[in-house]
Amino acid sequence: MKKIGDIYKEYKIMPNLAMHQMRVAAVAMQICDSLNIKIDQESIVRACILHDMGNIIKFRLEQFPDWNQPEGLEYWQKIKNEYIEKYGDNEHTASLIIAKELKTSSYVQELVNSIDSSFVEKIAMGDDICKKICIYVDNRVNPNGIVSAEEHSLEAQKRYENHPHAFSDEKRLFFNKSLFLIENQIFSNSKIIPENINDESIIPFLEILKDFSI
Repeated sequence: MKKIGDIYKEYKIMPNLAMHQMRVAAVAMQICDSLNIKIDQESIVRACILHDMGNIIKFRLEQFPDWNQPEGLEYWQKIKNEYIEKYGDNEHTASLIIAKELKTSSYVQELVNSIDSSFVEKIAMGDDICKKICIYVDNRVNPNGIVSAEEHSLEAQKRYENHPHAFSDEKRLFFNKSLFLIENQIFSNSKIIPENINDESIIPFLEILKDFSI
């Protein structure tokens, strides 16, 4: 088994992307610890900490110059090209392939796959609480930290403006409706409320995740 930090180095994960995945996993840990129902926390955390491994494929590297430092734009463009050559031009597919390369369980791979906006209605209507947590926590973390689901939606709308991944207004409303339903489903079994999750509350979980191995 390898520590997650070593895996991120091996796959040349951009620091901001590594931090995003760590925060998503930390939010998941906080929620899992708060629940009064049985949960497969190990699989959830594994999925969350790997869910965006291929995301450099969709990054517009020139959009946020600070994210390219200290290596620089040319370096990360080279890494992006290598990812596309090896995994193709779909970042979600790339993340799934990497999860398989790391020999995660079939269920962890299923959870990684579920962290995709196209599945939100199916997950909301289904009964797999692990999938609900995985897709929800990804929508509580933006590039700068923990936000509400509503704030995440507004920030993502701006960040993906004129991007192939951009939602139409209708699709965004539909997505948000399903996500807020998922939020209510999760916290109906929790001793905390969504507002209890913030940058400070996840610090202890981030510390634990530094030694997390896959």
